[in-house]
Amino acid sequence: HLVDDKIHARSTGPYSMITQQPLGGKAQFGGQRFGEMEVWALEAYGAAYALQELLTIKSDDVLGRVKVYEAIVKGENIPEPGIPESFKVLVKEMQSLCLNVEVLAGDGSAIDMKDTDDEYFRAAEELGIDLSRREPSSVEEV
Repeated sequence: HLVDDKIHARSTGPYSMITQQPLGGKAQFGGQRFGEMEVWALEAYGAAYALQELLTIKSDDVLGRVKVYEAIVKGENIPEPGIPESFKVLVKEMQSLCLNVEVLAGDGSAIDMKDTDDEYFRAAEELGIDLSRREPSSVEEV
């Protein structure tokens, strides 16, 4: 009776337009929040790969979701996760404050943070995934 109103599960569902993270709450058909203390618990347990998956591909790594789905369909190994959308939002907010932000790899080389890579949009279209975030690259496309 009352328990039936509390039960909620989700395999896929809507994502926030800005952060690309799953929405919260049963009313929005959202996902379960994996909070800061849960992250600390997995860090203490040493579950680095599970944490990486939870905080990127299963959360807000838009292109990573497409690459993982494509790898599963083709029977290939799962590729390395990309840059989370929340980090890209943070960089954009810092740039809006006129701060020049450059992300560097471990070897000191600059990391390109383009999120409109045509290869991933092509792969998403072939797999029937609608990312619906692509913006026209020129005035002629509008």
